[in-house]
Amino acid sequence: DVATMDTLCADKTGTITLNRLAITSIYPVNGFVEDDVVLYGALASQEANMDPIDLAFLAFARDKKLLSNGYVQKEFIPFNPETKRTEAVVQKNSKNFRVMKGAVRKIAEICGLTDAEIIKLESSMGDLAIKGYRTLAVALKENTEKPRLVGLAALYDNPRPDSKKLIQELKNLGISIKMLTGDALPIAREIANKVGLGENIVTVTNLKMYAKEDQRKAAEIAEKSEGFAEIYPEDKYMIVKSLQSKGHIVGMTGDGVNDAPALKQAEVGIAVSNATDVAKRSASIVLTSEGLSSIVDLVKAGRMIYQRITTWTLNKIIKTFTIVVFVTLAFILTNLTVVNAFDIVLLLFLTDFVTLSLSTDNVRWSLKPNTWDVTGLVKVAVILGIVILIEHFVLLYMSLRYLGFQSNIPELNTLV
Repeated sequence: DVATMDTLCADKTGTITLNRLAITSIYPVNGFVEDDVVLYGALASQEANMDPIDLAFLAFARDKKLLSNGYVQKEFIPFNPETKRTEAVVQKNSKNFRVMKGAVRKIAEICGLTDAEIIKLESSMGDLAIKGYRTLAVALKENTEKPRLVGLAALYDNPRPDSKKLIQELKNLGISIKMLTGDALPIAREIANKVGLGENIVTVTNLKMYAKEDQRKAAEIAEKSEGFAEIYPEDKYMIVKSLQSKGHIVGMTGDGVNDAPALKQAEVGIAVSNATDVAKRSASIVLTSEGLSSIVDLVKAGRMIYQRITTWTLNKIIKTFTIVVFVTLAFILTNLTVVNAFDIVLLLFLTDFVTLSLSTDNVRWSLKPNTWDVTGLVKVAVILGIVILIEHFVLLYMSLRYLGFQSNIPELNTLV
């Protein structure tokens, strides 16, 4: 299946990028300072989750020595795609307060900002989003008062140093790459442009809208696009189905429980190295290292295996065709079993040892996805079989003539 794969849907985070977010810019508001944004953002994080955003805030806060034993996290609510935020109840000096961080719009709405204020806030971060920075808002709620916006923090996940080169290599191998990300459209376009994918990135919302109205139109958009932004894990299944409806052999990378349906649906489900057990069981392949390098090696190895299987198939058809036709025609012409059952079994037994060497055949991977053309294989095998058959009959003729063979068929005697 890897040999025939012509489309690869790859997660941006961890596969194309390093999956190591770092805080690059901080914008405090409402009288707070930069350290407040970092501190409350770190308090709304938990290291055990191994979430890249949480780790970025915690690492930055430790570097600035903002965290102390005085802060005790009493309750923590991890990130949820529906709420798009993390939340924690923290205690200090017997006083409790609530901190939260997440998508700018979601946090701003919780803080009671109007639509006009939210739009202004988002537009102020527009330049950062275009450059591929991910902006989060941090809020604080003390006592029973309404949550207050503490500030914004811009984070960036750098592309892997080898991603651009490996994506180009996959393209040279005839594979179309589709980047999948939950990030906003401007961020997705910036990253895609940096790694050489192009800027034809669409939001999954648009794809869903077309899918409801016209499945063919949705499939065409999915086929022509170079990536999908603002997706949820469950959207991956729809993307795979859309591409398959256009006749593509699809590969899909995934790591979470929600990725399992898409990994199972794709012809080549690829669980990344840090995937959950559920994702690994649903996938066809489990990578042992991060990035695209393993996938490039996988494609090359798959195509080499395909070449060996093709050689074995040709070999099998030729042997079967040659033995059956030769024994049958030889019996009809000579009225003798020129090759008895023991000879045939011995021949097959010995040639099987030779056939084993095909597994180590020094083949080259093809530069385009392979396709199974059984009819073509049979035609080539039969032509080669006929050539070998003629050779067998020439040898038979020479043997009969040498032995002075006499047959009940006068014409055959004349021929000999």
